[in-house]
Amino acid sequence: MACVLYFTRDYSPHDHRFLTALARTDHQVYFLPLEGRRNRGEDRPIPYGIEHLSLHGSSEPPGPADYPRLWAGLKRVIRETRPDLVHAGPIQSCAFLTALAGYRPLVSMSWGYDLLMDANKSRLYGWMTRYTLTRTAVMVADCQPVRDAAVRFGMAADRIIIFPWGVDLEAFRPADPGRTEDREFILLSTRSWESVYGVDVLAKAFIKASREREGLRLILLGSGSQAGLLRSIFLQGGVSEKVDFRGLVPQADLPRYYQMADLYVSASHVDGSSVSLMEALASGKPVLVTDLPGNREWIQPGVQGWLFPDGDVESLAKAIVKAFDRRRELRDMGRAARKLAERKADWEVNFQKLLQAYDLALQVRT
Repeated sequence: MACVLYFTRDYSPHDHRFLTALARTDHQVYFLPLEGRRNRGEDRPIPYGIEHLSLHGSSEPPGPADYPRLWAGLKRVIRETRPDLVHAGPIQSCAFLTALAGYRPLVSMSWGYDLLMDANKSRLYGWMTRYTLTRTAVMVADCQPVRDAAVRFGMAADRIIIFPWGVDLEAFRPADPGRTEDREFILLSTRSWESVYGVDVLAKAFIKASREREGLRLILLGSGSQAGLLRSIFLQGGVSEKVDFRGLVPQADLPRYYQMADLYVSASHVDGSSVSLMEALASGKPVLVTDLPGNREWIQPGVQGWLFPDGDVESLAKAIVKAFDRRRELRDMGRAARKLAERKADWEVNFQKLLQAYDLALQVRT
């Protein structure tokens, strides 16, 4: 048994999944969020057995200018809890602060975007990334592209464990068959309404596809700063009545939305192993996602769905029409999607990779 300090940005559905699994182990686990707010996408309580700590920070997302104050708070928490290891991520915030505090052993967990996008934003972020990874005992990556990026920033390749997270295969499962083909064809997007996730690209493509095929409908789950922009795009395109803005929904309701959809669509500009993609696959849904290295690790075009070029509205629109026209084939794609999820996205199986990372970190203690 080890004492683990789980240091993360806020309390998201992903954090709930990790903490719930950790609560079932023999480890003593402290939960420390960097931000003094709760992610609006998570409404469930912190799992029983997890001790919730605080940095006494601001409720606003902190930036590098806040790090001296947060660094002092983190050092206080470490002195009081005396953890055997710190599990921290994203790389340039929680993991960086842990490295800056001089704590060892550090298990740095990438959240995908931190290494695929943030690390390249500026010289400062590049330096923070390299500083952190060269002081990390073990890094956890969710896919090969993230692993490769970490190596470029100085992380020892033999101390990277690929852990593609995963989903609850019992909660996310195919719906009972029996839907008719003359009903509306439902597209589902679950990505946040921020520029990095390309929901505006999907909006423009949906307008083009709707002009070519009747019966298309789009359900948008989530929230974000682009809410006004998206509504404006749909209004100007004359398709507002075909778009259902559901906003944030309780996690318990999420599987139902996947089950009612015909096609899962993501136009994100950056992705590792996307959990929402895995949820769609587990729900037996064909997918239409950006042609990114992380997505190519999961999707074989024409088998579980299709890929389209990043940011290409025209290609995405044509792919939506193609899926609509070939909807008789989607059931077989859905079966292939579920089989893939069972083979690669089982949370209960994949979670063991994180425990392996902990064991390795306790041996390395770099």
